[in-house]
Amino acid sequence: MPAMLSRKGIIPEEYVLTRLAEDVPDHARYRARERRARFVGKNGTCNVAHKNIREQGRFLQDVFTTLVDLKWPHTLLIFTMSFLCSWLLFAMIWWLIAFAHGDLDQSTQMQGDSGGAGGSSSGNIVGLVINAIMLGCIFMKTAQAHRRAETLIFSKHAVIALREGKLCFMLRVGDLRKSMIISATIRMQVVKKTSSLEGEVVPLNQIDIQMENPVGGNSIFLVSPLIIYHVIDKNSPLYDVAPANLSHHEDLEVIVILEGVVETTGITTQARTSYLADEILWGQRFVPIVTEEDGQYSVDYSKFGNTVKVPTPDCTAKQLDEDRSIMDRISLSPRGTIRKRTVRLKPKFTIADEPS
Repeated sequence: MPAMLSRKGIIPEEYVLTRLAEDVPDHARYRARERRARFVGKNGTCNVAHKNIREQGRFLQDVFTTLVDLKWPHTLLIFTMSFLCSWLLFAMIWWLIAFAHGDLDQSTQMQGDSGGAGGSSSGNIVGLVINAIMLGCIFMKTAQAHRRAETLIFSKHAVIALREGKLCFMLRVGDLRKSMIISATIRMQVVKKTSSLEGEVVPLNQIDIQMENPVGGNSIFLVSPLIIYHVIDKNSPLYDVAPANLSHHEDLEVIVILEGVVETTGITTQARTSYLADEILWGQRFVPIVTEEDGQYSVDYSKFGNTVKVPTPDCTAKQLDEDRSIMDRISLSPRGTIRKRTVRLKPKFTIADEPS
């Protein structure tokens, strides 16, 4: 009834949408918002809260790392208070020495007092030590490995589609900087809740999955974006995954970890991301983004995460292995991954002076 009145222009459409949302039962809306807790965020942060740590003194045994891990406001506050406390301490020592010598009324004698000079020298030494620690912390905080990882990007979604006649889990990874990541390696894990034969429940069981890439092994040559894929075979934890299992409440998360050495600084960096079940697209394939033009290869990052639908069987990899006749009912149309763009050159004209 409200939708009919909206079409007739009697009531605003915004009111209809609000009422339709309010008509949904509370328990149904609660189920719609349910989603599995993410172990690793899309930006690589680990969603783990450490509670009830009784041995807090262990953090003080590595003071430098603790200072580097602190947030900028806390770090600056600690160093400011360190300077103020050191100055106050040596000022009090200098005042006590002057008071003991009875030199408080003679400013000239106080300035020439040997104890005051010694206190000033000690204060300078402590100030230099604090400066050295502060500079080291600032350098380490600005040169942390995760800063370089900000330009290592992953596709927002992963896909499952056929490749060489087998179902494969695929994702795309790229580097936005021209400086390379040396000795780059990539690995994947499936995190899910499992139970052993003895009844032991493992809430976060991390299972390594074999990865394939164009270079071979776990090493990659990340000059241009690469599609990293995992063949879903009988040894894969995704062997029994079907399209119906890729829902938001499914207990499944695939973690991707990229490690390498920054070419310019020599610091080891690590980039992480994860894909929940509803972030895995079935029957999709990444569109080509590498083109050859003007004698070089060009990458269009505006299409980095774009996918297209491709013919894919709606069954598990296990069912596909048991019944290969499913492939006969699928029409495949392979295409190349590198496109060559033809650039038309405009004709050049030469203007010559007319003979007089």
